[in-house]
Amino acid sequence: METNNMEKETKKKIRPLQKQNRPGAETNMIPVPETMPLEYPKEGKLKNKVALITGGDSGIGKAVALLFAKEGADIIIAYLSETEDAKQTQNEVEAFSGKCTLIKGDLGKENQCKKVIETAIKIHKKIDVIVNNAGLHWEAESIEKITTEQLLTTFQNNFFSYFWITKYAMPYLKKGASIINTSSVTAYRGSPKLIDYSATKGAIISFTRSLSANLVDKGIRVNAVAPGPVWTPLIASSFDPKKNSEFGSDSPMKRAGMPNEIAPCFLFLACDDSRFISGQVLHPNGGEIVNG
Repeated sequence: METNNMEKETKKKIRPLQKQNRPGAETNMIPVPETMPLEYPKEGKLKNKVALITGGDSGIGKAVALLFAKEGADIIIAYLSETEDAKQTQNEVEAFSGKCTLIKGDLGKENQCKKVIETAIKIHKKIDVIVNNAGLHWEAESIEKITTEQLLTTFQNNFFSYFWITKYAMPYLKKGASIINTSSVTAYRGSPKLIDYSATKGAIISFTRSLSANLVDKGIRVNAVAPGPVWTPLIASSFDPKKNSEFGSDSPMKRAGMPNEIAPCFLFLACDDSRFISGQVLHPNGGEIVNG
């Protein structure tokens, strides 16, 4: 994502040219995003927990699902349409001896969000962790190019779904529950060609802080993760081949992150290691300094 001339000059090709149709298929990407948990001894940090992850079929959501399963959680994945990716993720989750439920549907619709919660409770009887992660974006050269339809679609999927999922889950969340929202570095520095997307990510930060203040007396924690450039199907299906080949090369670490490098932030916020933390944002972004 170009933010100024200096960044444009420092970009370089770091992967093959490629382009996918929306919403993207992980198995067709070069390289395939790394989602398997990084090597370390499992500790059962989420033993007997149930975690709902939206957009958990691929990318960051998949990496979170696998890491949570490794740590003992049963997983519920709400996804849009990528059934092949979803079933592959389900198989990999269940290889960790965890249970994985798939729920297909458009989370940009309130009724689907309500259905997700109802189905989750019917099957698993409880929800301990919510990871609001589903999202989409389109590039636009100017604000004039962003139609009202696109604006509404972006907000309905990227922000309203977080609100609706949380709202309908509230009757079932108990003391000790954790809500984790996926934001983005663009919430802090903006993005000239992702105006509506960046606006949703900023809204997620305010939502996280306000909801944390609202729920702290109930013992429910709310935090967010704001990744920098991460190689996921959303990227491969959103940008042109040249931008995909250069994506992340202008970060301080000169590369994009892999989903399994982001997932540990979610595990930390989901488990009791972070029991004194709420209303905060973690920034796995390859070294970019952000404030706010």
